[in-house]
Amino acid sequence: MMSLSNCLLVTASLFVGLVPTGSDPVTSRLTPPSALFSAGDPDAPIVSRFLPGQRFDLQATVQPDPGQTIQGVAFFVDGAPVPGVVTLTPATAAGLPANTVVATLRAYSKNQIGVHLLEAVATQDDFTTATAQGNFEVVKIKNLGPKVKNVIFCIGDGMGIAHRTAARLMLHGASQGKAQGFLAMDSFPGTGMVMTHSLDSIVTDSSPGAACYSTGNKFNNNQQGVFPDDTLAAFDNPRVELIGEYLQRTKGKSLGIVTTSDVFDATPGAFGSHTQSRALGTGICDQYFDDRGLTGLTVLLGGGRKWFLPAGTTGSARSASSDYVLPADLAAAWAAAPGAIDPARDLLADFQAAGFTYASTCAEMQAVPGNTSKLLGLFSLSNMNVAHDKIGKRRGTSTVVDDYGFPDQPMLDEMAQSALQVLQQDRDGFVLMIEAASIDKQAHNMDTDRWILDTIEFDRAVAVCKAFAEEDGKTLVIVTADHECAGVNIIGGSLVSNADLIVRSTSGLGTAPGGSRNGVVGTYTGAGFPHYEIAADGYPETTDIDRRMLIGYAANGDRHEDWLTNALPLRDSQQPFNNLPPLNTYPTGPIDQDTAGAFLVTGQIQDTVAAHTASDIPVSALGPGEATFTGVMDNTDVFFRVMQAVLGGTHPVSGNVPR
Repeated sequence: MMSLSNCLLVTASLFVGLVPTGSDPVTSRLTPPSALFSAGDPDAPIVSRFLPGQRFDLQATVQPDPGQTIQGVAFFVDGAPVPGVVTLTPATAAGLPANTVVATLRAYSKNQIGVHLLEAVATQDDFTTATAQGNFEVVKIKNLGPKVKNVIFCIGDGMGIAHRTAARLMLHGASQGKAQGFLAMDSFPGTGMVMTHSLDSIVTDSSPGAACYSTGNKFNNNQQGVFPDDTLAAFDNPRVELIGEYLQRTKGKSLGIVTTSDVFDATPGAFGSHTQSRALGTGICDQYFDDRGLTGLTVLLGGGRKWFLPAGTTGSARSASSDYVLPADLAAAWAAAPGAIDPARDLLADFQAAGFTYASTCAEMQAVPGNTSKLLGLFSLSNMNVAHDKIGKRRGTSTVVDDYGFPDQPMLDEMAQSALQVLQQDRDGFVLMIEAASIDKQAHNMDTDRWILDTIEFDRAVAVCKAFAEEDGKTLVIVTADHECAGVNIIGGSLVSNADLIVRSTSGLGTAPGGSRNGVVGTYTGAGFPHYEIAADGYPETTDIDRRMLIGYAANGDRHEDWLTNALPLRDSQQPFNNLPPLNTYPTGPIDQDTAGAFLVTGQIQDTVAAHTASDIPVSALGPGEATFTGVMDNTDVFFRVMQAVLGGTHPVSGNVPR
């Protein structure tokens, strides 16, 4: 995007007197998105909704007549001109006519409740004008009663109904038709179903799938905290104020982000950054620090140390190509840090200089003093190892975490406990997002036992949050996912012993037609009731049991299957040393696992791994406002029901829900 000094700046008031003619030029995009603009339908569901006073950018892409240029664009809401500076920037997206411009008015907000008409009036240099119309809604917050002080989002990335069921069966079992125990998340009184579609697809990825909870709005896949635009720049898109930004600005609340992934990843990034490209780790992590005054970021725990080390340092992934600089109008209107292309930056040192206590291991994290006010924990170079392999290290049965170079990584429940220890010191309250990232990552890999154990690890973190909320009395805990991953379902149970499975996978019996399927996969009555013994650490003693639970996948790539627990995880391409020994000896994809048995399960998609699905996902709620999280809702409804509890208070009777 060009600098502010080179942009044409106009104020909306200059165009109040112009009479729209409805002629050329043509407005090809109007933001915020609406069905009124895209389909001419004023009666369709409102696409873009905001809290009273929540900030968002107005934008229009305008195509002039051939040989003409756009002289100015003015925005009107309900017929009244919107004051402020409108910046015209050349559109750089492919396929647009010459001289197409993007007109932006930053950090607009509206307090008046209801549906509002948005108009963009564009004028080209021959003084012809065109008006485009869209709409948006400001949602009513009702004054109901006591207000929630703290909000905890527990997000099991990719976790659908079957992921939860499989974790419950492995952890507690079932007998004579009755579950023998329940997950912590099963005990939450408010339970509903969430539709997960993104702005541009029925199947979402994690960026808009998480950003719906942090903003209340729909975004395109791969984009978080921003609406799509027609420039190629990744950090200039029209913004929507995040939950942390809104509650820090209006209530002084702190923000905590905890994840088992690399901290730049889509779900944590959706709570602390704004970008149209979820892949740009240098810029996303720099935004965490640079805009901590806007978001209230106080706790950041997870993997991703590679983004915090200066370029050239062993293990660093910082680069100019993934860094950020904001356009001047955006930085000024949002009071955001302008950013800089600085791959040599020592971001870890910056956090420490700003008063963050730094922990690089589980032991260091647990030794943090109780009065610590800011906490940064980075426990691996990229994604943390999964629960199965961390537990194996603690039990002395696996060296996977040693191969990755980080033998002392915390479990998610331990991270949750440390985050709450810090955040509860804020008298104004906090927002905490806790993500179990590898439920999704291992479901993509169709590595069944690893994602089930990560779901159990997630539920242990949920139990920590539940205990905190029940003691505190002013905390609302939401347990949900951003989407379902892999089309997981429990297809039955093994008809044979674990020893028989081993024989089939090593002796060639599995190579016979149906050798690892016929006589192995028990459906209906044949599924029985698999039983796993649980060790003192809360995880199964082994996942390789006789008559084990069997999992199938609906959105699967090709894979080999022998039904046994994989000794090694698949290679993780995000790891800086992925191509060096010993990590380069790990299997590269599901087709490379379990090849000795030669039972090929042909995929329904051409990808090498499994994909997300459009299936609805569960949401469970505990604490003040829990009664409103029932029925079937859009993913953006979760945000507004949470904010009703925070801003307007709660009522014991369901139905008091902003829609």
